[in-house]
Amino acid sequence: MGTVFIFILIILVASILQTSTGFGFSILATPFLLLIFEPKEAIQINLILSLVISLALIVKIRSDIDGGVVRRFIWGSLPGLLLGIGIFVLLKINLLKVTVSLVILLLTILLILNFRIRKSKTRDGITGGLAGTLTTSIGMPGPPLLLYFSGTNSTKERLRATTLAFYLFIYLASLLVQVSVAGTNAIIWTSSLYALPIVAVGLFLGQLLFNVINQKMFRIFTYVLLLFTSIYLLLESLN
Repeated sequence: MGTVFIFILIILVASILQTSTGFGFSILATPFLLLIFEPKEAIQINLILSLVISLALIVKIRSDIDGGVVRRFIWGSLPGLLLGIGIFVLLKINLLKVTVSLVILLLTILLILNFRIRKSKTRDGITGGLAGTLTTSIGMPGPPLLLYFSGTNSTKERLRATTLAFYLFIYLASLLVQVSVAGTNAIIWTSSLYALPIVAVGLFLGQLLFNVINQKMFRIFTYVLLLFTSIYLLLESLN
């Protein structure tokens, strides 16, 4: 019962964050799902549910999507998808999590210190490549996208819509790559099915939260989430 409660709590909170920010599900869910599932199971459950959330939200917010950025993200992510699955197969999961946590921590500190990034087509492609690599390797495309958008002072509406549009591609492609290379099992699909009602509640509550937070609150919330995730990943991996 304790494991079931933890699973419900993880999915609910992560769904609320994904709906209200456009990036929270994978960043929050993946580290905690790794506590109760095998790496392959945790990553694929995350990919399935994140894809469902993106599909549920995209029609309503499509007018805020930056189509050019999404296309460059997709093209940049293609080599990253292959690199990420290679990392997943060859590296120990703890080493990967330590590396990811340190990168997120460093870049978050830079953002808090008012570090800014100038948008360009090349940087769009690089960001997509990093997101693709992190998606197939650890199921977490959010950090490079969030850091890039935050560093370029994008509005919360544009950030949420553009990342969700990119997620439709990257989650589906990553899931297909993961299943083809690492295989899948019944636990992944039954757990995802049981989580759907919880996701629906999270979608409703997350939209309410999005409507009440302003740009300043959104930015502070972003920094807190990134710092928490990076520190948690690091400590959990070292232990």
